[in-house]
Amino acid sequence: MAPYALAYMGAGIGLGLAVIGAGLGIGRLAAAVAEGVARQPSAAAQISGAANLPLFLLEGVAILAEVFALLIVLMRV
Repeated sequence: MAPYALAYMGAGIGLGLAVIGAGLGIGRLAAAVAEGVARQPSAAAQISGAANLPLFLLEGVAILAEVFALLIVLMRV
């Protein structure tokens, strides 16, 4: 077994879990926004405006996970 095989495998599994979690979170948030707009069409601008910050934070988590996984792989532990 290569000395860095476990680090590579851990980075891949961690990145996959982080991206799956962020994707599920973004999907649930988008579904809640769509439901809120369907219930209150007059408040669509306020609802979508309030949903932007959590969407950006979830996307940032996925990007940070990718950066950390790449650091693990490229720094060769």
